[in-house]
Amino acid sequence: MTPVEGSKAGDSGEDARVSRTRVDVARAALELLTSEGSDAVTHARVAEIAGYSKTTLYTHWPARIDLIAMAIESLGEMPHHQLTGDLRADLIGELKVFRSGVVDIRLDRVLSGMAEWASVEQMAQIRNRVNTDGQHQMYAMLGQRFSGAALDAAVSMLTGVVACPAIMFGTVPDDDVIEAAVDVVLHDPAGG
Repeated sequence: MTPVEGSKAGDSGEDARVSRTRVDVARAALELLTSEGSDAVTHARVAEIAGYSKTTLYTHWPARIDLIAMAIESLGEMPHHQLTGDLRADLIGELKVFRSGVVDIRLDRVLSGMAEWASVEQMAQIRNRVNTDGQHQMYAMLGQRFSGAALDAAVSMLTGVVACPAIMFGTVPDDDVIEAAVDVVLHDPAGG
C-alpha cells in the first residue's frame, strides 16, 4: 500500500495546502476508524477532528467510503517479520507481527471496515492491495512447501488464526496458539 502523499518540492502553495488537507483528513479518518470503527467515520466527525469544514470534505470526498478508503490507504505498507531462513520460526514471527498490528494500530477495526464495505468496488480494490501487501511474505514462505489451493488454504488458515478472534471476539491469540497453528499447517503437531 502507498502512504498518503505529502507535498513535494516545487509544489505551488495551493498544492501544498491540498496535500496537507489530504494528510490531515486521512489521519482523522484513520483515528476514528481504529478507535471507534467504520460507523464513526462520518463527514461531520472527520471534519471536526481534522479541523476542516464539512463542505471541504464533501467537495473532495463526497461519500463516506471515500473517507474510509483514504484512511485505510494512509496506513502505508504493513510491517513484516525479518526472515531468518527457518520456515517455522519465520511463520511464527510473521503472525506475531500481524498480531502486534492488530493490537497497536487496531488492524481488526480496519479489517472490519473493509468487510463492511466489501461490496463497493473501490473497497474491493483497496482490500486486494491490503491483502497482497499483508500476505505476500506469508505466500512466499509457504510457497516453499505448498502450491495452488493448498497454498491459499495454508495462508488463510494461518492469517485467520490472528484475524478471526480479533474481529469476532476482540481478542488475539497467545504465542502458544500461534505456534500450534503453524505446527498444524506444517504437519508437525509436536512443534519440532
